[in-house]
Amino acid sequence: MYDIRAIRDNPAAFDAALARRGLAAASAEILTLDEMRRARIHAAETAQADQNKASKDVGAAKARGDTAEFERLRALVAEKKAEIAAMQEAAKALDDQLTDMLLRIPNLPLGDVPDGADEQGNVEIRRWGTPRSFDFTPVEHYQIAGVTRGMDFDTAAKLSGARFVMLTGGVARLHRALAQFMLDLHVGEHGLTEAITPVLVKDAAMIGTNQLPKFAEDSYQTTNGWWLIPTSEVTLTNTVAGDILDETTLPRRMTAHTLCFRSEAGSAGRDTAGMLRQHQFEKVEMVSITLPEHSLAEHARMTDCAQAVLERLGLPYRTMVLCSGDMGFGAQKTHDLEVWLPGQNTYREISSVSVCGDFQARRMNARVRRADGRLEFVHTLNGSGLAVGRCLIAVLENGQQADGSVVLPEALRPWLGGKSTLTAEGGLV
Repeated sequence: MYDIRAIRDNPAAFDAALARRGLAAASAEILTLDEMRRARIHAAETAQADQNKASKDVGAAKARGDTAEFERLRALVAEKKAEIAAMQEAAKALDDQLTDMLLRIPNLPLGDVPDGADEQGNVEIRRWGTPRSFDFTPVEHYQIAGVTRGMDFDTAAKLSGARFVMLTGGVARLHRALAQFMLDLHVGEHGLTEAITPVLVKDAAMIGTNQLPKFAEDSYQTTNGWWLIPTSEVTLTNTVAGDILDETTLPRRMTAHTLCFRSEAGSAGRDTAGMLRQHQFEKVEMVSITLPEHSLAEHARMTDCAQAVLERLGLPYRTMVLCSGDMGFGAQKTHDLEVWLPGQNTYREISSVSVCGDFQARRMNARVRRADGRLEFVHTLNGSGLAVGRCLIAVLENGQQADGSVVLPEALRPWLGGKSTLTAEGGLV
């Protein structure tokens, strides 16, 4: 969401930033609507002043017994009242149209974001770990012998259809251990506050974190109007919606492990094998609410938190700065973490960490009161810490053995009762 005054003051800069996103100029249409809206408001205010004057004159005419003037002025008051109502209604319609337009325009990239049209324009800024050399041909996660018994797509399809999975036995416990490991790391060492949030939210929450109105088809809605969250970014960020925060309480750093739901609209044919792209999945999310001057440092900090999960698990990864054409809708700047998957012989995204500036705060009306009494919008950030299912895939593929077993990361053993291996039969030992 944008401050319309900033667009009025520098429409060329606004359009230039949209062009970096690969979007057409929008300032002229926005400012035309804005001018029409303001004209209606001004006309309504002028008519209101005329009505107020006529109302006073009505009393004076009645007091001096001027019946003709009394009737004329009374008719004028009624006419102005109807005129004002029509102008206010027109202004409201234009305001709604302008708001809807602004809600559908993505955030503007920061100056240091690389230009580019798609993922080919992303820039690698860090690489950690060396992909393991195998003395056999590694396979994808769902093809590992020890995994096949505990990763059941057929039963899930019988229950729910495509893009669902049922985990059982050792694989299910490993998935749970990963989530617990991530939460304990973020809470115990990174200083985040753990939360358990709803997974059903109202329209306002989805608007606040820019899932609505533009991306309604990407999420699921119940018959009574709730939305299933695509990530707990929605719930954690909206905890400050409508609030005026004391600056001494910032930053607020939160984390939650939740079910997440995405329709995967437009992804037909992509990643259909295995559990890489599912309608229902779990994620440990990180959200920070900060003062504006601290948000870029917080972005670096959150990236470090996500990287720490992969490093503790011994999973090779690279960190990318997304280019202007590949960033998510609400982001000013995004770091993607891509983990090495030997079964695919490539790096795949496992976390996106984004700074949103005041883009979401304006939509939520989340502000901070400074020590001198000034009010300004907070900055919001969000990032995966990590996607649990994708982390499970990475652990399985990187630890696979020739006999179909999987050697598990040492860091997970406290959450697995000391067990270190997923056997070829699907058990833990």
